Amino acid sequence: MEKITLDITEMAHGGSAIGRASRGRTIFVPLAIPGEKVRVQVVSQKNSYAQAELLQVLQPSPERVTPRCQHFAVCGNCHFQHMSYEAQLAAKENVVRDQLARLGGFKSANVQPVRPNPEPWAYQVEMVLSPAGNGRLGYWSPVKREVIAIEECPISRPELVALLQDIELDLPGLRKLSLRIGDDEALLAAIEVDGVEPPELEADFPVSIAIVLPDKTAASLVGDFYSVQQINGRDFRVSPGVEMALSPTAAALVVETVLRFAALTGEENVIELYSGAGLLTAFLAEQAAEIVAVERNPDAVADLTVNLDELDNVSVFEGAVEDVLPLMPEGVEVMVANPPAAGLSRKAVTAVTKAQPTQFIYVSSDVATLARDGRSLAKAGYRLVEVQPIDGRPQTFHIETVSLWTRA
Repeated sequence: MEKITLDITEMAHGGSAIGRASRGRTIFVPLAIPGEKVRVQVVSQKNSYAQAELLQVLQPSPERVTPRCQHFAVCGNCHFQHMSYEAQLAAKENVVRDQLARLGGFKSANVQPVRPNPEPWAYQVEMVLSPAGNGRLGYWSPVKREVIAIEECPISRPELVALLQDIELDLPGLRKLSLRIGDDEALLAAIEVDGVEPPELEADFPVSIAIVLPDKTAASLVGDFYSVQQINGRDFRVSPGVEMALSPTAAALVVETVLRFAALTGEENVIELYSGAGLLTAFLAEQAAEIVAVERNPDAVADLTVNLDELDNVSVFEGAVEDVLPLMPEGVEVMVANPPAAGLSRKAVTAVTKAQPTQFIYVSSDVATLARDGRSLAKAGYRLVEVQPIDGRPQTFHIETVSLWTRA
């Protein structure tokens, strides 16, 4: 295998650092930091780039720190524990700029500095785990190419790690287990198994247990069938198959940014796409004349209905955005979309641009799909006004963005 000495120049989307070798080859190196000189070994080679593993740091960056977790560099859940938090934020801002320029064509996008997470450790209120054998649970390791059992996880709430140590599961067909903690400290375990027959389970400590079906709806097996999450002083019921904000402090920053971009006066009509359990809906509804929420998961719709029970200016449509949005009148003032990491489908982009909202606010958890969808928005006549990155998942390469688009 080829061994190379490299100067690391920047971070790539996905957590690896980048160095340039002879003939302009791009070398991707996990666990390196911009500004370092490193010795690496190429492990796979393509035409114009290669993947390498770090052998030795010859000249370390002053931003290099000691990782907190024994599993770091083996477990695939964290990517940046070897970097100071300030360096993580700078790297994420540069990645947002790079992805928007390279994939979206936005060479001079108005990207703000990343808003830091007030809780860079122990922020995660959900752990999504896979079976690791012998009744143990863990994360997929890209290094070992298997699921490794987890003994600690410093980015997760300590209560979840303690619950993980107490669980022994040997369920045939178990694919995934999600552990959640609510704002009331209540614990919930949601299992996903092959098939839909619920297993017989018992819990000898206080934890609710639910089964998540293939369509992402859930059924309660033991105890409560939902978690309660508090954002900005407001409680939200969240069912097991419905997405929960991994970091409540980051979710509050997303809400704050969406409201700043929307700049509602109480007279606007708002359409919100992918509304989930109503996190954004609730705060938008308090400042809008009317709001229409669109969500396809029936459990999420049920959660939203409970969470927004006291508001009388909210209408909810259950169905796919691609199917529901074309049925609505055009010319809405403000439209907000918070899709999954895969972004907007082509049909969804078409539906959005045909609806011709004056302002379109896009909440994204993957800057690559934001850049892709942004290119389509720009072709349809929308101008990118501002991008606000938010560090929703410290110690990882993941970055939330809220972007504002206006119709030219």
